[in-house]
Amino acid sequence: MRPARFVALGDSLTEGVGDPVGGGRRGWAALLAAGLAEGPVDFRNLAVSGAQTRDVLERQLPAALALRPDLVSVVVGVNDTLRSTFDIHAVAARLDTVYGACAGRGAALLTACLPDPGAVLGLPDALARPLARRQRAVNTVVHALSDRHGALHLHACGGDWVSDRALWSADRLHPGERGHRQLAVRCHALLAEHGLATGPAPSAEPEFPAPTRAARLRLLATAGTGWVARRCTDLLPQLLVLAADELRHRARGTGARLDLRSSAAASAALAALSAGERRPAAAPAESAAVTYG
Repeated sequence: MRPARFVALGDSLTEGVGDPVGGGRRGWAALLAAGLAEGPVDFRNLAVSGAQTRDVLERQLPAALALRPDLVSVVVGVNDTLRSTFDIHAVAARLDTVYGACAGRGAALLTACLPDPGAVLGLPDALARPLARRQRAVNTVVHALSDRHGALHLHACGGDWVSDRALWSADRLHPGERGHRQLAVRCHALLAEHGLATGPAPSAEPEFPAPTRAARLRLLATAGTGWVARRCTDLLPQLLVLAADELRHRARGTGARLDLRSSAAASAALAALSAGERRPAAAPAESAAVTYG
């Protein structure tokens, strides 16, 4: 009997940023893999830091399907919200194709919604609210498509794990080891409830001591500075425009219009997918996904 095959798709969260081990990265997916079965598990982590939904669709999905997985995790979307090119219609279409291709191959699908980066980073309200709207739109799409494709979905967009600073790394954007372990524990419980995890649950307690204050400052001065520099050339100009729009609407007392506009865009994106189903398709979703490689 072959080992169970688990393939993880996504961005830096799934790649394991914030959970360094032995000169590399581990992360929640690797911790989860160890408890999926009593016997061996063939685990492949295809997640890449900085990946957007386009990267998952065009690069990671074809590689995942070639591995013929039993379980696929798809956790992505935050990086889309941090780009000036953010388009909820495109995000929805890509995720629908990715989810459909995995489910169409008979793989169990694991998804998660995530907190908005503005709140996690502690940005000023005028900057955080536009990002929050984008992340809520992504989460709305993820919720609906997870249900549509029969995925096991973890609600990770709120709760104590978001507000507990002990669970987050020094960059304030990625979980630390304790946070990655909590995600792994929660995913294991969800899978076990449906008979898809039969091995021991991951430990919630860290294996390594928490980084010292000096180590956290070094991380912020190196990786953190680099992250800010990269985002400044892409997101920051547009984010300042969004913030100015936020302040104008707040001064006029019309801020609710921005919330309604974002919610309507997410609903329209999902409605467009449903309308597309009623039209004859040129090729099945799975075939279309493979051609992107």
